[in-house]
Amino acid sequence: MSKTEQLSRWRLILGQETEQSFTQMGGVPLTQEELLMDSALGAIYGGPGEGFGGPGQGAGKGPSSPVISKWLGDLRSLFDPETVAVVQNDAIERKGLKQLLLEPELLDGLEPDLNMASTLLMLKDQIPKKSKESARNFIRKIVEEIDKLLANDMRRAVTAALDRRAHSPLPSAAALDFPYTIRRNLKHYNKELGAIVPERVWFFDRSSRVNRWHVILDIDQSGSMGQSIIYSSIMACVLASMSAVKTSVVAFDTQIMDLTPLCEDPVDLLFGFQMGGGTDIAKSIAYCQELVESPAKTLFFLISDLDEGGNRAALLRRLEELKSSGVTVAVLLAIADGGKPYYDAQTAQRVAAMDIPCFACAPEKLPQLLEQALTGRL
Repeated sequence: MSKTEQLSRWRLILGQETEQSFTQMGGVPLTQEELLMDSALGAIYGGPGEGFGGPGQGAGKGPSSPVISKWLGDLRSLFDPETVAVVQNDAIERKGLKQLLLEPELLDGLEPDLNMASTLLMLKDQIPKKSKESARNFIRKIVEEIDKLLANDMRRAVTAALDRRAHSPLPSAAALDFPYTIRRNLKHYNKELGAIVPERVWFFDRSSRVNRWHVILDIDQSGSMGQSIIYSSIMACVLASMSAVKTSVVAFDTQIMDLTPLCEDPVDLLFGFQMGGGTDIAKSIAYCQELVESPAKTLFFLISDLDEGGNRAALLRRLEELKSSGVTVAVLLAIADGGKPYYDAQTAQRVAAMDIPCFACAPEKLPQLLEQALTGRL
């Protein structure tokens, strides 16, 4: 990189007020594209003379939708999606531009981003009627991205876990368990034929729905749970689409909501959450205990930051009761900022001491975690 290019980059980083200093150091005027970059970044990070309203009119003057819309367009054309997402979030935090989330034409131009989706869900009751559909479309973009990340692996994990446990004596070409059959018949390899001649063939048992697993997701919907709620909703809808497992979804703050009927559409499920408010985890676990029909075939996930606003002793007692009854219990701790764990460490330690695993795992690890839970390896 030449000295001129280095000076131009530093000029963009340090802002408009350093223009004269860089000129004296031998810097050349910014190109037209660099000026657009400077203007787009200056609107958020610049000094009093910069902003959406132009020189001398800071962003506090209340920028109009067309001005913000042009800024969004410039941003998307000049920077990569990751940078756009960061600047969009800074626009809301630094400039208070909730207008970005409340105008349909602006929502349509936003780069999909988890942090912004979480903010949008928290503001969903304030979204005007004209913007409701655009808000849902924005959330759907995020859902589709996460679905690509999780859905196939989630289905494979469940199928692999359950297929290893149940075989049927009834022959069916569609249900032939090739890997298991090959492994069990390796000793019957025929050297002359160069092939395995199976002595017995195993078939998956796909007929029984009576003895299927029941997965209960108990999801904290307090304000800090935004990203975790989005991932959990995708997980819930994937599981609900599989006949091999029964899925229940419960959301809680200080009240309980059974959102299981909304599991057909992850966007409907997400808009069913009432994010914010207090937290009574023990009360929610008590409700989930009533949903358990066959403890040995029940997997209970508490998805929470464990910041209990109710009775912590009752929370621990309820978890112990579930575990003692034969239910497989696990805690998925809250994640934020792209996968960083966020939780009450003291409560997590108490739960872990009861031999109940607490995971703060990256979302892409959820399928592997689910498979381990269903195969009794937690």
